[in-house]
Amino acid sequence: MYNLLWAVFAVAFVLSLASTPLAIKIAPKIGAMDVPKDGRRMHTKSMPRFGGMAIFIGTTVSMLIFMHQEPKVPAIIIGGVLIYILGVTDDLKNLPAKVKFLGQTVIAVIMYMYDVRIEFVSNFFGEGKSELGTVLCFVVTVIWIVGITNTVNLIDGLDGLAAGTSAIASLCIAYVAYIHGMYLACAAMLALAGGALGFLPFNFYPAKIFMGDGGSLYLGFMLSTLSILGPVKSATIVAVIIPVLVLGVPIFDTAFAIFRRMINKRPIMEADKGHLHHRLMKLGYGQRRATLMLYSVSGIMGIAAVTFSRGLWVETLGLFAIAFLMIYIFLTDANHIMPQIKNQAETENKEISAETTKETE
Repeated sequence: MYNLLWAVFAVAFVLSLASTPLAIKIAPKIGAMDVPKDGRRMHTKSMPRFGGMAIFIGTTVSMLIFMHQEPKVPAIIIGGVLIYILGVTDDLKNLPAKVKFLGQTVIAVIMYMYDVRIEFVSNFFGEGKSELGTVLCFVVTVIWIVGITNTVNLIDGLDGLAAGTSAIASLCIAYVAYIHGMYLACAAMLALAGGALGFLPFNFYPAKIFMGDGGSLYLGFMLSTLSILGPVKSATIVAVIIPVLVLGVPIFDTAFAIFRRMINKRPIMEADKGHLHHRLMKLGYGQRRATLMLYSVSGIMGIAAVTFSRGLWVETLGLFAIAFLMIYIFLTDANHIMPQIKNQAETENKEISAETTKETE
């Protein structure tokens, strides 16, 4: 089993790594280029936006080779194909937000129909699945899949951020599944991690290619559905809390973005520059440093998920507190911000002095 798990990861990693240069060549030929048209973009030149192909190929082929006979896996693979097609279509045609949301919802409903669902809602009402339990199960499953899918899509704003964060989340959930004897969930998450990590060398700052919506939607969808396979033995709310903890940073960022847009009376699906990674960039950390900072917080949240799965509540709360303390420090560190303010003030003083000198002359 141990060697099989390594093989799942290795196949996904190698295929993704080998496919990315091909994606770079294909992108300009099919018009999959990201042109910086607004202030939200962190890049200044056109970039290929077809890297999701590599992640998709690596993950899907690995799962087809090693897990095609497992229950629910074929359905998830089909859902992954559909969500990837939706994402690529958006990359090429720039679909309206409502159309993308509708497409994601339909795919989530299809997953529910194929029995890829969060069961604990029904179980909460007893062994017999009551009508109320079934309705709640349906609603929670659809919200979960659509929510996590968009969560990963929204953090895809810095080089390597979405791919690295997804890889960290996948590896942490895989480890939790492994120590609890859920080898199918472990293998599936390792396939996803391999696909993301194979793409990362080309996507980390300075990026040679972006994953596009095809990649970010696929990563989010696979994280949401594969985690439903169950990282712990009992089908309870614990199985959902674990991926929530692992994805704590992007989930918090998404929730805050929705709240921020509602307060400002802006459309919820409207893009802005208020995300956590945008705020770090405004403070002058740079893409590489900001990405690594968010990696570190995601890693701590991943460890918190592991301790939670083992019933170590105090340790989990401690790690959770450390993660949010790190975010607070990153955003409010006076020692980092003050030199910037000082340099800005010096620049303004020089400009004023130059203007004064000209007037005197």
